[in-house]
Amino acid sequence: MADARIFRDLKADHDRHREMLAKLGETKGDSPERRELFEELRRELQAHAAAEEESLYATMLACPELRDEARHSVSEHKEIDDFLGELIEIDMASSAWLAKFKDMRHRYLHHIDEEEEDMFPSAAETLSADAERRMAETFENRKPRELQIAASQKPGDERE
Repeated sequence: MADARIFRDLKADHDRHREMLAKLGETKGDSPERRELFEELRRELQAHAAAEEESLYATMLACPELRDEARHSVSEHKEIDDFLGELIEIDMASSAWLAKFKDMRHRYLHHIDEEEEDMFPSAAETLSADAERRMAETFENRKPRELQIAASQKPGDERE
């Protein structure tokens, strides 16, 4: 793991997501604060997932010993995207919204813990320093563009 920048980048995003989820979980009802925090989280999660898939997962899918882990994580990204889509449709003041949010938060926290504890070490052990450098460059270039895309594309929207 000569160039672990990709894993540091992803972990920094995960830490930011954990903070955002905690803040959002403290909000009440259909408040401006809840709306703003949810929209910020939604954009961030969509952008992170897309950039991560185009950098880390694409590289892992090309590596037979890492392919299953990457496929599993891609399916979890889809699950989180579905949760986000459902949350958009539910009245934020309802108990149903809070219950769905708690389910999504639990699934997402499980997902990122699994990545950090299992997937990142496996990838670091298997991939070359050059591959890690390329993944970091791809992620760092894609993430800002994916944030722009996420601003106009809701969960489940067709990608450009």
